[in-house]
Amino acid sequence: MTSPSLLPELKIIEPKVFKDSRGWFYESYSARNLSLYGIDAVFVQDNHSYSLKKGVVRGLHYQAPPFAQSKLVRCTRGSILDVAVDIRHGSPNFIKWFGVMLSADNKKQLFIPRGFAHGFLTLEDGCEIQYKVDNYYSQEHDRSIRYDDPDIGIEWDVADPLLSEKDMKAPLLVDRGKDFVWEGER
Repeated sequence: MTSPSLLPELKIIEPKVFKDSRGWFYESYSARNLSLYGIDAVFVQDNHSYSLKKGVVRGLHYQAPPFAQSKLVRCTRGSILDVAVDIRHGSPNFIKWFGVMLSADNKKQLFIPRGFAHGFLTLEDGCEIQYKVDNYYSQEHDRSIRYDDPDIGIEWDVADPLLSEKDMKAPLLVDRGKDFVWEGER
């Protein structure tokens, strides 16, 4: 099952969870189920991230073409504010962002297509995030944008986030260039 986000290309996946006295079970990934919602990405790599402390911000990250990536993100331990930003120049939603809480408890997932930057904030200590991508990592095409870019205006609600050196030095989107251009309705 999916629910709409404020940006139509993003999909919030809410899997059906089967619970009983032993615990629970759910399909964390089903190509067949995703295809029902227009998601046809062929995932080639799984990534797993661990953040020790509450208040870690990772992002905003993306890969430039031809190594652009779609992502299917879930939080398997703890909780995060997961954020995607439309960075397709010319898009009617250019620089608009959407955030959703993903947690081990709610089991929601966020599908983020190519042309969007991604980041997250840990809402508690010891968060694990797992995400599938539909293209392999390329260091040469790895890009970042400042998490606090004023043109984007993400409401992180954290005064002093824990950042990597890479994220502290990330440029503003205006200085990044046009890695993605909106191609209009398909």
